[in-house]
Amino acid sequence: MTDPAEGRGHRFEEPSDIAAAGTQSPSTVSERLRRIATLVERAEGRPFTTLAHHVDVEWLRVASARTRKNGAPGVDGQTGTAYAENLEANLQDLHRRIRSWTYEVPPVRAVEIPKGGGKTRTLGIPTFEDKVFQRAVVMLLEPLYEPEFHPGSYGFRPKRSAHQALAALQDCLMTWHGGWVLEVDIRKFFDTLGHAHLLALLRQKVRDGVVLHWIENWLRADVLKDGCMEHRDEGTPQGGVISPLLANIYLHYVLDQWFETEVRPRLGGRSRLIRYADDFVIVFEREEDARRTMDVLPNRFGRYGLELHPDKTRLIPFHQPRPTWWRGSRDDRPTPGSFDLLGFTHVWHRTPKGTWYVRRKTATDRLTRSLTAIREWCRAHRHESIRQQSKDLSRKVSGHYQYYGIPGNLESLWRFSKMVFLAWCKWLARRSHKVNWERLYRAVRRHALPTPRLNPKAGAAANP
Repeated sequence: MTDPAEGRGHRFEEPSDIAAAGTQSPSTVSERLRRIATLVERAEGRPFTTLAHHVDVEWLRVASARTRKNGAPGVDGQTGTAYAENLEANLQDLHRRIRSWTYEVPPVRAVEIPKGGGKTRTLGIPTFEDKVFQRAVVMLLEPLYEPEFHPGSYGFRPKRSAHQALAALQDCLMTWHGGWVLEVDIRKFFDTLGHAHLLALLRQKVRDGVVLHWIENWLRADVLKDGCMEHRDEGTPQGGVISPLLANIYLHYVLDQWFETEVRPRLGGRSRLIRYADDFVIVFEREEDARRTMDVLPNRFGRYGLELHPDKTRLIPFHQPRPTWWRGSRDDRPTPGSFDLLGFTHVWHRTPKGTWYVRRKTATDRLTRSLTAIREWCRAHRHESIRQQSKDLSRKVSGHYQYYGIPGNLESLWRFSKMVFLAWCKWLARRSHKVNWERLYRAVRRHALPTPRLNPKAGAAANP
């Protein structure tokens, strides 16, 4: 367990001029963040031992502004809006408890959400005050790790998104005319992440015992599930503000850095790793490189307490098909397969002009999950006014279009739109035993849902 005293009276291990700079207190949080980023550049990889002093009331105020207010409440039932009504007094009290070592991490509230295939995923919802504190520590750690994270990491990082990861993958496959795709699934990553391994990896960059003590307390926070309190010895709850950053740090050392420094130099052809949190694929130019990497991956992850799913981890031949006029030597390449990443199925598709491109369409399980959620919502809210239902459904449908509205996926969007319309009409008809269908359709058309359209911000790396 981390010793809290390890962080008291701490100093920089950098030269004296950097240590002096680190003790200054710029007037704004943005200036302090820039100062930390400058110190990271000058530290040249050496660990930091003075970080906790940055978390003052002003720092917490900015963290509160960056914390989503409409999220689900924690075990105390307090919403972000209610916390903000007396924000200054709440932040002063939070800072006092942090500084006096009397802040106790509250349990997280477990919520089950459907995962597809009849399975569920457990989310851990912290209290809003705990979210603010976690956000403050995320703001503290991001400048330290962002310069070290590899370009192939896209998940939960500033100015990076899932659409950028998909575009980078498409660009790689189109440029190389395909290759061998290693699709990897880490079994219950967030549930099996080892605390001891994570803290050891954190100490390579952070030697501030106070910050490590905070993180360890969040990792060990109890979980309130079905009225019973459960103690956790491993894993980090999905839903916590700091969990995505901790996952990125863990996989940066376990996977990204290992692949770039030890695996890639030993390969005979080109390769590319693209990761979004714990979802990732590796593209190889040569089959032998792919199979060698696939053989050593389980041992690498096993050293850090992680296990690869034996059925969902697979090697897919994904070469661009030969053109119809190809009359060269016999093509002994296997038929191109398909694979899923970030809710999209990737396949080779031929345009009317005869050229091939990598098409991304909504994965079947994601489409089924979204439609199931819409049907359940329509059933539960069928007695509300059509105007209100249209307003709420429009938000849900627009959110689906915003994420899945990438070039080449318009057909899936129209299919989703049609199924939503039918589900809505079905449950509206259940409001009465005698249904005037003509009147019902007129009312639905009068409050029409958004038309499927592509998201201009979700551009593609290579358009057909």
